Amino acid sequence: MSLSYETPSPNSLSDNHLPQRHSPLRSSIDAGSADEYSPFAAPTNRSTPASSIDDIRTQPSSVHRSLTSGVYVPTLAFFDPVSEDLDLRTIATHAVRLARSGVRGLTTQGSNGEAVHLTHRERNLVTSTTRRALNDAGFASMPIIVGCGSQSTRETIELCNEAAESGGDYALVLPPSYYKAAYTPAALKRFFTDVANSSTLPILIYNYPGAVSGTDLDSDTISTLAKYPNIVGCKLTCGNTGKLTRVAAATNAATASYPGSGFMCLGGSADFTLPTLIAGGSGIITGLGNVAPKACVKVFDLYCRGDVAKAQEMQKVVARGDWAAIAGGIAGTKFAMQEFFGYGGFPRRPLPRVEEGEKVKEVLRAFREVVELEKSL
Repeated sequence: MSLSYETPSPNSLSDNHLPQRHSPLRSSIDAGSADEYSPFAAPTNRSTPASSIDDIRTQPSSVHRSLTSGVYVPTLAFFDPVSEDLDLRTIATHAVRLARSGVRGLTTQGSNGEAVHLTHRERNLVTSTTRRALNDAGFASMPIIVGCGSQSTRETIELCNEAAESGGDYALVLPPSYYKAAYTPAALKRFFTDVANSSTLPILIYNYPGAVSGTDLDSDTISTLAKYPNIVGCKLTCGNTGKLTRVAAATNAATASYPGSGFMCLGGSADFTLPTLIAGGSGIITGLGNVAPKACVKVFDLYCRGDVAKAQEMQKVVARGDWAAIAGGIAGTKFAMQEFFGYGGFPRRPLPRVEEGEKVKEVLRAFREVVELEKSL
């Protein structure tokens, strides 16, 4: 089934809320609408094996793309259902669909992007494809945050610098976890400062205990690390709104109405968008945005306009939809997108696919409400 897009509001990507934490320069190209995007002329097939592409590479841009308060989406990676090669056309088209929904930026190589299933070269190809798609569709000023977590300091820095070469603007970094018992608080602080000191890109700290053997950075650690000039934000997927409140206060985080220090204190899930904003957070990075980006943006916009009652009602629907995404995982999210929007496919092995039967009905029931909201906007 074909996708229809809506052009974002003229101010959907404005930067007038926040100061520039680094360079004040912005792209002279404003976000706008474009005709249906075709990233590759006369493609011979829907997916493109990563091993056959050597020419899609984006040199580091001299344009500084600011992070502003709002909704960010960690994009899914799409694969050919048989070969599991990267499906670059769908990666590009999906990025443009999200940009047109009014989100502030995209994240590649996050948990939803199956970075752990990709080679370095594939990771770079996903980011460069996303950057090229955004530029070609009129969204050259939209920032891309790139997941760059790895177990060693050395490889993490390498991933950060490769992300810059591929068109990324910021690096999202998890703490190491394989040798968890050996990592003292001092060792974790040293990890982040070493990466920040050597990375070409500014760093956002990614606190996601579920992905790193339960390592959970506390508010004191994050607030201390925030003082480093190349550490510009955090994503808190721990769901701890008390921690988020403390970090936002300690860093004087940017909000939709207050520029603050420019530090971005971001919640990691759509189900606590309003608690994040009420606590003084800067916005959210949410996987549900792959399925329902307009709905996620609408909750944020209603709150910013002062229509809290409507924001609360919509937050309830979004929270139920977010639970569907969390419970169904990447496989469930992709299956729902395939059923409701005509693309999505499957995760790479060894992640299991959603099989026919009761599980299919369960996934569709869980997503239906938020998809109906999305399609009404």
